[in-house]
Amino acid sequence: MSSRQHGGPGPRDQLTAQLEPVVDEAVRAAGFELEQLDVRSAGRRRVLRVVVDSERGVNLDEVADASRSVAEALDAREDVLPDAYTLEVSSRGLDAPLTKPRHWRHTRLRLAKVRLSDGAEFVGRVGDADDEGVQLLVGGSLRRVTYTDIARALVEVEFSEPKAADLALLGANDTTEEESK
Repeated sequence: MSSRQHGGPGPRDQLTAQLEPVVDEAVRAAGFELEQLDVRSAGRRRVLRVVVDSERGVNLDEVADASRSVAEALDAREDVLPDAYTLEVSSRGLDAPLTKPRHWRHTRLRLAKVRLSDGAEFVGRVGDADDEGVQLLVGGSLRRVTYTDIARALVEVEFSEPKAADLALLGANDTTEEESK
């Protein structure tokens, strides 16, 4: 039974609740969004796993910057986390589900395997995404799917270049020209 079923958050939930605003502020100051914060006990230490994300993705150097920012913030707030801790900061992995509009925007022009709420599954190339849904190129046809209709979606790893015709249908040339300005 979870601690919430017993009428209130347990010690780990309380610590996470206290740490989240500190970590979130540090991550935002570094120019990213806090995707996930996980706090676990490992002997006498705590392990803090922080996952960061941004619209443009996160490279290794940026993960290091975010890690320094979070470590400085935590060290300055010993009242919240007085014990020894291990900090692990990473970005979303390729195998992370696409659950937010920014995930879809970040994977534009890549393939995604999508399972809908009704059980239907397909692989489509990701097009434009907004706050309500995403445009996908499926079998040569454009298809608009709302996020509420998606049960699960993952990026598909590709080993070859996408067809130029597929990219053209998704307006890839327009986006590339705009980004180069």
